[in-house]
Amino acid sequence: MHIVDKLFYLPFFAPILPFQTYFYRIKSAKHDIISDLNLIASKSNELAEENDRFSHYLKNDQIQGLDQKVFELNHQISALIDCQQCGNCCKTLMIVVTDEEAETVSTALDQSRLQFDQQYLEKGSTGLMIMNTMPCHFLKANSCTIYSNRFEGCREFPALHLPDFNKRIFTHLMHYERCPIIFNVMEQLKFDLNFEKELS
Repeated sequence: MHIVDKLFYLPFFAPILPFQTYFYRIKSAKHDIISDLNLIASKSNELAEENDRFSHYLKNDQIQGLDQKVFELNHQISALIDCQQCGNCCKTLMIVVTDEEAETVSTALDQSRLQFDQQYLEKGSTGLMIMNTMPCHFLKANSCTIYSNRFEGCREFPALHLPDFNKRIFTHLMHYERCPIIFNVMEQLKFDLNFEKELS
């Protein structure tokens, strides 16, 4: 069986719907930004139960203006993280490739579509295509060599700029250990929402 046949694919984005805008004052960060992946992995294990409760809290509570709050935190925290020093998403994500994207990138690389597919893609029986290796073929020195033509999953990640955040909590927590931006946004969000981190 091809690896793609077993893939449980969760899109990074949801349809963009009209939403009401609310404005929040962002509190001062409760701690320094953490970007060390080993430390984030350790904290992820340590905070697993807390994150599960936070997930239920975000899904079940009607938090007015949650999307706007996440947008602001994403803007604030992304500016403090150098993705080229990290590159972990390019090293560890299984990226879905559409037919149109494969055509675009193969043309940019001056390859035939057949050559591109054979060299870079894994295809499942349903027609789903993914990159056939991790780290990504196109990651060199922590930079994307096809950046202007990168795939939609790469463009959207970590998808904190999109609406309906509370419908994608499970997906974001899947990547909590992978992405310093997601990790720090989630931790700051707990602080800003006065989430009770410890059970009484």
